Amino acid sequence: MRRRAKRRFYTAAESAEIWDRWRRGEGLKSIGRVFGKHSSSIFNHLSPSGGIQRLRRRRSQLALTLAEREEISRGLVDGRSLRQIAYGLGRAPSTISREVARNGGMGPYRAAASDRQAWASSTAPQAL
Repeated sequence: MRRRAKRRFYTAAESAEIWDRWRRGEGLKSIGRVFGKHSSSIFNHLSPSGGIQRLRRRRSQLALTLAEREEISRGLVDGRSLRQIAYGLGRAPSTISREVARNGGMGPYRAAASDRQAWASSTAPQAL
């Protein structure tokens, strides 16, 4: 029985170099030679995104921040109304109301869990 070689994934730096070389127009074989890999390995690294590098995910400037979510949580614990919390944050009351309703309601609302849920449910960015 033939043993398979252990699969080695590319580090972030190696991946960045592969994408940089690909953007400059180098071929799969020449990129593979630099890393001591077959061109098929380079192809398999580039092909899931169609040869177009995806942007890094980042939050919209319009989205609530973790600090704002913590302020919402503290406001709810202090017994402030959603309108008072919204005014303090400079946000619309409907934004605060939707945020609280989406994440369990007035009693069980937790800032960190809400922030994780928001990041998980956000869409990945589109390619350049």
